[in-house]
Formats: sequence, C-alpha cells, structure tokens
Amino acid sequence: MDKSVINLALAGFGTVGTGLAKIIKENQDWIERRIGKKLVITRILVRDLSKVRPFIPGPEAVFTDRFQDLLDDQDIDVVVELMGGMDTAFSLIKQSLERRKHVVTANKALLAEMGGELFALAHDRKLGLCYEASVAGGIPIVQTLKDSLAGNRISSITGILNGTANFILSEMTSKGQDFSTALKAAQDLGFAEADPALDVEGVDAAHKLAILIRLAHGADYPFKLLPVNGISKVEAMDISLAAGFGYVLKLIAQVREKSGHLQAGVFPALLPMDHILAKVDGPFNSILLEGNAVGPIMLYGQGAGGLPTGSAVLADIMSLARNGAAVDNTGFRERVLPEADIIEPDLAVSRHYFRMTALDKPGVLSAVSGVMGEHNISIAQAVQKPGPQGRDVPIVFLTHRAQLKAVQSALKVIDDFDFTTAPTVHYRILK
Repeated sequence: MDKSVINLALAGFGTVGTGLAKIIKENQDWIERRIGKKLVITRILVRDLSKVRPFIPGPEAVFTDRFQDLLDDQDIDVVVELMGGMDTAFSLIKQSLERRKHVVTANKALLAEMGGELFALAHDRKLGLCYEASVAGGIPIVQTLKDSLAGNRISSITGILNGTANFILSEMTSKGQDFSTALKAAQDLGFAEADPALDVEGVDAAHKLAILIRLAHGADYPFKLLPVNGISKVEAMDISLAAGFGYVLKLIAQVREKSGHLQAGVFPALLPMDHILAKVDGPFNSILLEGNAVGPIMLYGQGAGGLPTGSAVLADIMSLARNGAAVDNTGFRERVLPEADIIEPDLAVSRHYFRMTALDKPGVLSAVSGVMGEHNISIAQAVQKPGPQGRDVPIVFLTHRAQLKAVQSALKVIDDFDFTTAPTVHYRILK
C-alpha cells in the first residue's frame, strides 16, 4: 500500500466500530506521524440505514446496507469486519481477500472455528488477515506472540480471557452474592448480554484460547475438541469455603506444552490468593505466559469496550499501512498449520477441591477416604462443617496432586453412596 491515503471500509458500526472511528479522528495527526499516511473511512456497512448515528467519521464516509458495495469499491484498501456472527462475516472476509483487500477482524468465534481456510487464502494472496482485537480487547497479546516473543518456545499460557465471567466471580467473592444476582449486576452495567451463555459457559474464552494456541504453538487445536466448562453452576458457598483455605475462584483458559504435545481447556479453578491472576478483578483480562528464553510475562488490561478494542483494531490497520503485504498472519510461514498433538484432557494432573454433601452419621469420612485411596488420590485436608445432627452437612476435601481421570472416577463412586445427598462439587486447584 504505497500511497499517502489508506481507505477503510467498516463492516459494522456498533460500539467497537464507533470507538475506532473516534480514535482515528481524534489521533489523526499522531497516526500520520507514525505511519506517514492518512487513514480515511470511506464506507460503513450497517443493518439499518435509517438509524440516527451519534458520531459520523467524516464527509467521506458513505453508509450502506449492502456488503457488495464494500467489495466492488476498488479504492478500498482494508476491510474491517466488526459485525460478528459466522456465515455473513465469513463470506465478507473470504470475498474481500479474493478481491485482494486486506482484512482486519475482531471475530474470535469465526477465526477459532473456521479460520483455517481464511488464513490459507490470505497466505496465497499475500494479504493481511489481522485480528489483534479478537483476543483480550486492548491487550496486545497477538502481536506479542507473533513478533516480540517469536523466538521463544511457549511452555504455557494461563489466562482470564472473559471480563463478564471475571466480573461475576469478583462480585460473588467480594459481596457474597449468588450467581444470578451477580449476573444481573453485570447486565445492568453493560458487561453481560441479555443472553450471557457464551460468556458464562466459557465458550467465548475457549474461542480466544484456540487463537492463542495457533499463535503460541504453531498448531491448530480443533475448537470442537477443546474441553470447556463455565461458571453458571458456581455457588457462593464454595467461593466462601475456598476463601477459608486461602483460594480465589476464577474462570481459567489454559494451554500447556509437554514434549511437543498440548493440554488445553477452559474451566473454573481455585488459585492461591497470592497468585498474580487471583488479583485480577472486575471486567479485566489478564494473560500469564512462560517462554523458554524470556521466562514469565503477564499482560493485563481491559478485555472489551469500544475504545480499548478499537485501539487494537487500529494497531492492525497501522501495521498493514506500514508493512503492506503480510504472509505470516498466524505467526508462522506455513500455508496451513499442522493439527495439534493433543494430550487427553482427563490426564491433566493438579490438586483438587471437593465439596460433598452428606448425612451427618458415622462412617462417612472413612468410606470417602477409602474410595480416594483406591483411586490413588491423597487427601491433604478434610473439613466437615457443623450442622444439625442427622441432617445434611458439607464436607470439604483438598487433595494432593492427582490425575483428573482418577478424580472423576472417584466422584462417581462417592455420589452413588446412600449417604450422599447432592452431587459433589469439584474444582481444580492451580499453583
């Protein structure tokens, strides 16, 4: 793009699109000093042309409800896809690349589930398919993995990648709220959607994790194979009990490399209160990674919002304006990345927290201890909370390191005992 003006088309003009346009207008002089070129938004794709827009990027911007207008305009250099969804967004990105237009997107679901074909097409056309804003909003994790840490082998990534879930857990922890109350607070503040399933069930974090795995390990971990567990069943009782043992509950996205094999997943886990991620509260995101040369690094910041996410989109646009053609959108030179060598998720080893609910009668602890022993699970602590004689009582076990598969087998036996009155609650404990 050896020209003094870079023409942009925005597909979507919601929170992020408006935020991007505001940053470009406010910082135009600064941007030109950085890249030596002017960024101009010339076309904006929206669903409803009659809607009153509180902000107009400039006189050059033409609104349209036909994405074909973006494709047919030969003066457009970069198509910025911010509308979300799958099929329409996929079609727009694919056709934009076929028309030899660079693409910037924030669509983590699309890239996680259908990105392979698009990355291969961008590679063939020597075009940029850039996506800094797809993971952790304003945190520059994509470029960090692609460039700054490109010479490192990444042994692990552990992150809080969903601000909605983190806000809910923070409210439950600090205020003792139940899940539904904390969720409503998140919705009232605009942190959660009316249908929060993607956030609270861990799917959003899993989409982001799949993208990070590509960048960090040069392998495609099929999204459908990622184990995903959310927070919708978290109870305030367990947050309180865990705090008594010195732990905080967080929704964790994690990948670890072991001898070329990858172990990954999204799950709620207990972290020691002095763990650096345990201190990440509210709607913020954070990513802790370990490189074999650089050691541990933590990135922290706002994981959503118009201006932080718009800032990440703008970084991609400016990078394209500087560098022109790009053929390493995944961070690696291959046209198609190999499929990951996956370690079965239930082979993961960690410490564990159990809370079983049982009748208060003799022999319960002895029976449970026997089951754990049979499954090679060593108990580190066991605490029975007081309750009315003969009534249900909570019993909490903390274990030493044990394989997840063994833990799941033991819990099935424990839940089948006649003195167990509710399914046992289980969380992993991370160091």
